Parts: sequence; structure tokens; C-alpha cells
Amino acid sequence: MPETLTPKKPTTVIKIEDLGFSYDLGKTETLKGISMDIPKNQVTALIGPSGCGKSTLLRCLNRMNDLIDTAKITRGEIRILGQEIHAADVDAIELRKHVGMVFQKYNPFPKSIYDNVAYGLRIQGEKRKGILDEAVECSLRGAALWDEVKDRLKESALGLSGGQQQRLCIARTIAVKPKVILMDEPCSALDPIATAKVEELMLELRKQFTIVIVTHSMQQASRISDNTAFFYLGEMIEYNKTENIFTNPSQKRTEDYISGRFG
Repeated sequence: MPETLTPKKPTTVIKIEDLGFSYDLGKTETLKGISMDIPKNQVTALIGPSGCGKSTLLRCLNRMNDLIDTAKITRGEIRILGQEIHAADVDAIELRKHVGMVFQKYNPFPKSIYDNVAYGLRIQGEKRKGILDEAVECSLRGAALWDEVKDRLKESALGLSGGQQQRLCIARTIAVKPKVILMDEPCSALDPIATAKVEELMLELRKQFTIVIVTHSMQQASRISDNTAFFYLGEMIEYNKTENIFTNPSQKRTEDYISGRFG
């Protein structure tokens, strides 16, 4: 095949190798030997029943679990853009600038819409009004929210609807231009119309960002993700293109979960 026709393999942004994780100083492993490559500019969904380790893995990717005293990586490593994130010279706060997170419950600050989006840039020392104005507008447009709030920027973010608040949190995340966006069940508190807007937004955002999402909704995973990993009892049972996971899974446990036999 001529070289020009060879399909390009997606660039790996996150490489997880034999990762073990414990919440009780290593007595029991919550994650057991997870290995996966997460590609650039795609949506990767983590699915599985409650307590299977998918949110734990997500929080390992930006070291949110560091905030728990008894939590520890028991084996393996995580590389993001080639950098081992637990290396001695990696600062967790610096890491989180590149690996943003959107939580299950939308959590805007009790500030104005404008100040919510500008917050991360101000923390980084940006004070120029022109730069902040441009970043706020660009981020709100990126979160498909600008047209709804452009005349209310000085009003409290808490006056927005739930779906708008979640999109504001996404705008706040993308304002600092991370490489990766982690989303922990970002639609679980939203109604179907708001959910559809956030899903549409994710498909748009993957052009610029690498997205990893935890979702309880298999319908959502099938609609918006390029790749899906199925977790069960701390193990990754199967990881493949989403279409293969939902139409032709290779593991019986995956098939049983997808078809609703357990979970």
C-alpha cells in the first residue's frame, strides 16, 4: 500500500501500564493491573457497575486521589504526553492545569459568570482585561453557552439552570487550555434536553481535547465515545472501539453487562 494511503495510528496521549491502586495503604487493591492507551482527540468512555473502579481510575489521571491520606499507587505507572505523572519533579497542581476535570455535580463558584470562567487564568497570574475578556468569550463559545449568557456576564453563575451551570464548568475547564478533559458522569444530574446539549458539546470538544468520561449510561457511551473500556471489580475486562464493545464484545462478562444481565 502506498505510504500516503496508510491509515495513521492515533497518537497516544495517556499510557497506563499495569496500574494498581489502593485506598487503604496497599492492603487491598481497588484497581488491579490496568493497562490501556488513550488516544488523542477522541472520547474514551469508562463503563461498568458502581464500585468497579472507573471513577477511581479517572481520579488517578490528575492525581485527585493524592488528597486522600491512605490512598496509594501500588504498582505500574501513568504517562501523560510521555511524562510519568508520579515522578518526583511533577507537581500535582501543575499537572491539573493540563488535565482538567468536570465533576458529576456541577459546581460553579458563587461568583459572576465572567469570574467563573476567568478564575483559572487569574490564578495563573493573568490580569490583562483584554486577554481575560477574549478568553471568557472564547471559552463560553466553546462550551456552547455564549449566546445564552453574553448579556448576563456580571450576574451570579448560581442563577443559571443546571444544564447551563454544567456547561459553565466546562467553559471554566477549557479556559486554561488543558490537553485532557476528565468528565465524571457529567450528565447524571441533568435532564434529557440538557444532557443532549452536553453530549453534543463533547463531540465538538474532542476536535481540540482528549476526553475521558465515566458514565453509567451505556446509551451515552455508545452515542458519544470512540473507545469504551468495561470495568468490573477493579479489573478492566475489555477495551476496544465502542462499536466493537457494543456489537461484538470478545468477553462474556462484557456481553452480559451490555445486555443487562447484571450491573
